[in-house]
Amino acid sequence: MPHSPASASGDQPPAEVGLTAQDLTAQDLIARLTAEGELTAEDIAALARLDDGPDAAEDFWDGDPGPEPDAERPTGWLTPRVAEVWDAGFIHNVPGEPGYGFASGGLLDRMLPGRELAAFTGTALGAGLDRLSDYELIGFLCAARRNTSWQQAAQLAAVADLEQRRAGADGAPGEHVADEVGAALTMTPRAAEGFLALAAGVTRLSQVPAALAAGVIDMSRAEVFVRELMPLDDELAVRAEAIVMPRAPDLTTGQLAYALQQAVAAVDPAAAERRKKRAEQDARVEVWMEPGRGTAAVAGRDLPAPEAIAADKRLTAAARWLKAHGAEGGTDWLRSRAYLAFINGYSLDDLLTSLLASQAATSGQHGDSNDAASASGTDSPPAPPSAVGGPCAPGARSAPATDNSAAETADHGDDHGMGCPPSETQMPAELANPVDPPGLAALAGTVNLTMPASAWLGLSDVPGEAGGFGALDAGTCRDLAAALAANPATRWCVTLVKPDGRPVAHGCARAGPGPPGNGDAAAWLATVKITPIEAGVCEHRRESAGYQPSNTLRHVIKIRSRRRGFPGCRRPAVGCDDDHTIPYDKGGRTCECNLHPLCRRHHQAKQAHGWRLDQPEPGTLIWTLPSGRQYTVIPEPYPV
Repeated sequence: MPHSPASASGDQPPAEVGLTAQDLTAQDLIARLTAEGELTAEDIAALARLDDGPDAAEDFWDGDPGPEPDAERPTGWLTPRVAEVWDAGFIHNVPGEPGYGFASGGLLDRMLPGRELAAFTGTALGAGLDRLSDYELIGFLCAARRNTSWQQAAQLAAVADLEQRRAGADGAPGEHVADEVGAALTMTPRAAEGFLALAAGVTRLSQVPAALAAGVIDMSRAEVFVRELMPLDDELAVRAEAIVMPRAPDLTTGQLAYALQQAVAAVDPAAAERRKKRAEQDARVEVWMEPGRGTAAVAGRDLPAPEAIAADKRLTAAARWLKAHGAEGGTDWLRSRAYLAFINGYSLDDLLTSLLASQAATSGQHGDSNDAASASGTDSPPAPPSAVGGPCAPGARSAPATDNSAAETADHGDDHGMGCPPSETQMPAELANPVDPPGLAALAGTVNLTMPASAWLGLSDVPGEAGGFGALDAGTCRDLAAALAANPATRWCVTLVKPDGRPVAHGCARAGPGPPGNGDAAAWLATVKITPIEAGVCEHRRESAGYQPSNTLRHVIKIRSRRRGFPGCRRPAVGCDDDHTIPYDKGGRTCECNLHPLCRRHHQAKQAHGWRLDQPEPGTLIWTLPSGRQYTVIPEPYPV
């Protein structure tokens, strides 16, 4: 049973000649527990004697109830303070010895991860962390972290073993192993692929697997090793790993990445260039919703570094230009507006016009509220002054406004002490009304917007969503709907849902409601013809006679099953194949009860050896994977 990281390097020195388990004293045991290496048979027997007396069984740890309160203690029993160290695992110390338990230098502070350390951390957690001093709490934290690394190493080993089991007889990689892992661990396909790649990357190295299992490094550092050594073949990767590993436990992930890059350059100077060329072939632009913030992101990935740096500098220059011409906001915010303007085809002049108009409208609203507050005698703080006309000299910068500076501006007639005449801060007449937010007027392509009718009519603020982007707040949905309504080619459909969000009926309008404010939107909704969506026992209302589904049938199954054809898959149905659950050539119907959107990846997985897919009722899928485990997928509910 290992008790310190040093146990991997050698065995425990033997007890002195002539000493038996009965002869070992308390001080002998303390020396054994704090020394390097593993416990000997004599040590273990002596510890058993401490717990249960001289006749303890070998499995003394299993269900150990402790000695009876009134039982007579055998000769040689440790004093209560020493026994308490072992039993509790986190008592402060023993006089005359270094730290004990979780304290720095103590047994549990140095113990290798595993079931024994897990038992002690579990005991301490159950007893309450408030019993630990700050000194011990840090030791507990580190012990828990080591055990986490041990468990993560076990996960990687299991994934690597599964991949080996699924490999072909000729050693060819198994098919759809990532999908099997993703279903079990509720991962997206991309996350599952990354997990398999990490397991393979760790397995091919020499020291990282053992270092992770021993808690010497954590998972984030293991990921850095795998990522930075990826350009090297196995032999060179092991050489570079050996150069850095001795320092790895004391390096942050950033420092470790730099050290590994230096090691890679030392063993293979051309590796970095090869990696860069390969990565540039994966250049792409990604869009996603920021988790928990209600905002979105657009990012170029794997771009050539010189061009990305030049683009970054251009955005900074644009932000400074906007600020110099009167736009408010910090540099980061103005850079973001310039970024969107460039992508959506706006010039900086267009962007500046929009920003100044928005500032003028906001300033006017604050002015009205401040006048009302003054009249009522309330203490509402005045709004910061808005330099909508811009500083009078290009490049001049205005200091952040405060309550005092606002009063000073009003009293002295200049802009924050810049010496600008009052007329320079007046809003030009052509900018009196704010224009549409940049980007919406340029909306093009296909946008699948889904929102509750009550939110569209302005009767509620229930969020909606846009296909491929995720949830959007009601205001953003209304803005998008207004922009879409301005395009006569926009297709408008209505879906009725149950209180739990499951769709039950659907219909599409022959024409849209028109731009906002043009007619009665509620009356337009009443003109849309609605038909039921199949559920339970299918009535085959929309069944097609041949293999190809009709356009109406394709549309309805994508409305019913917006995504989630496979556990963890988030690809929108509009970008998926219309899969026959029972193949058409084997008697499968082309109907709502036998069609379901599947992305190309999982469409192919369904046909792989050991995989089975059933659709017991329209929209409900049951996947049976090679392991024999089953996973059920039901249609994702709509926002209600």
